[in-house]
Order: sequence, then C-alpha cells, then structure tokens
Amino acid sequence: MLVAPSILSADFGHLARDVEAICEGGCDLVHVDVMDGHFVPNLTIGPVVVSAVAKAATKPLDIHLMVENNSFFVDLFAPLKPEYISFHIEEEKHPHRLIQKIRSLGIKPSIVLNPQTRPEELEYLIEDLDMVLLMSVNPGFGGQKFIPSVIEKAQKLKALIEKRNPNCLIEVDGGVNDVNVKELEAAGVDVVVAGSFVYKHPEGIEKAIAALK
Repeated sequence: MLVAPSILSADFGHLARDVEAICEGGCDLVHVDVMDGHFVPNLTIGPVVVSAVAKAATKPLDIHLMVENNSFFVDLFAPLKPEYISFHIEEEKHPHRLIQKIRSLGIKPSIVLNPQTRPEELEYLIEDLDMVLLMSVNPGFGGQKFIPSVIEKAQKLKALIEKRNPNCLIEVDGGVNDVNVKELEAAGVDVVVAGSFVYKHPEGIEKAIAALK
C-alpha cells in the first residue's frame, strides 16, 4: 500500500517541518489539497505555498484540485512538476481534453470521483488515466468520517481497470485508518490518503505510516 499523507492536517505554522516529517517517516507521496472556496466551501493554498512544500519534500507531490476552472489551476501548478494532478469529473466539461493537457505537461493525470459519482462515468476515460481518486468523505474538510460504500465502489472500479487499463492506480481519500485500510487493500486500492490519522497519531508520524503500509 502506498501512503500519501495529506498536508491539510499539518501545522501550517511549521509547514516545512511537517512536510519533512512525513517524507522522513516513509510516505510515498505528499498529498496537497487545493480548494478554491467555490467548488468546495473551503479555501486552502495556492502555488506560492505549494512551491515551498515542493522544496521541503523529498517525495513526489500528489496535487488534488477541488476547484472550478480546472485548466487554469493546472497551469498554475504544473511548473512545480508534481507526480499527479487530480481533478473532479463533476466539475469538468471536457475531461479528455484536460487529461491530454496534463499529460503533455509531463504530469500523470488522475480523475476524482465524489462519493455519489458512479465509477461507470470513467468507462471511456480510464484508458487515458494513471490514477483514479475515490473520495470516501465529502470533499472540503479534513477529519471526516469514512463512508463505507467506497469499498464496493473500489471493487467495481477495479473490475473496470482490470478490463481496460491494468496499470491505472486506485487512490482513496477521507477517513482512512489502520482498520479500514485492510478492507481497501482487499478491494484493490493501491494508494491511501490520510491526514488526521498520520499527523495526530499518538505514537507519531512514522508509526502511523507504517501501520497503513
């Protein structure tokens, strides 16, 4: 299991320190939640702050856009050379075009599905994706409770991936811990995002990441 801690749960007064801590603690990706206050009712960070995150990180960035006007935000963050940029299909009128744009910038494209969005929406896009991110909470805020129906959804998505693009990864974000991660692995999930579980674990960041792995 690959682990992508969300810096949304970090101490933003000591952001470089907290980014270094997850990298030293054994994470695989650094998950960056970009929210614009329109697509979701929260406002987080822009490219100036994420540039500082990129300098502190020794692991690749995994940027999750929760925004309107996805193409504009792709242009803002592409110069930071993240490993992945994920965008919400619910907000994008021309997803295939945006997938091609992200890939042309040397970045792996990923699509995000909100809890209510069916995996079948990706049937004719999956072959062009490197990853699909399933939200297991409603996007916008950290620390929410895991929605169990994402397990069945991951199973359906896995069947579609095996049929059309076996190299595509499945990522799950929201309420992940060391208990439900076992169910997620059994359902075919490859990457888990965890914010509160990692940064607020009583035994520290390294133990939290090890527990998920």
